[in-house]
Amino acid sequence: MEPGRVNIVQGLEQIVNEHSFFQGMSPGHIDFVSGCARNASFRQGEFLFREGEDANAFYCIRTGRVALELHVPGRGAVQIDDRKAGDVLGWSWLVEPYRWYSDARAVEEVRALVFDCTCLRNKWQDDPELGYQMYQRFVPLMHRSLQATRLQLLDIYGTD
Repeated sequence: MEPGRVNIVQGLEQIVNEHSFFQGMSPGHIDFVSGCARNASFRQGEFLFREGEDANAFYCIRTGRVALELHVPGRGAVQIDDRKAGDVLGWSWLVEPYRWYSDARAVEEVRALVFDCTCLRNKWQDDPELGYQMYQRFVPLMHRSLQATRLQLLDIYGTD
């Protein structure tokens, strides 16, 4: 590497390795996953993704807060959950047809690692253990999301 140049992949590997979501993952898998990552920032009010769009990414929130919203006819956008620094956002990329089922909007300025999930799915075709490791990490997130939605539905449609 030329003097004065920063090795961006090395920096991403360190950031990925330090995130709690990836704790215990082998260095080889950290290397694989980091190869699919990039840093991104989102201004307050900016959408990370919109309902119906292709879901080919997930996000490790480093700073800021993101609201998950559903459009409810007659009511507009309704917040169903949120994510903050240290959280992971997005699991629709795991399930075909790989579409987002909500909007994700930055409530305040957000910095995040964004993972290209087409890249990840391709990598674990060659390394099923990586796929298994990722599913083990995402299933609890899916459960949390479903529970939050359940509670939100109780608030909206609960009995009097």
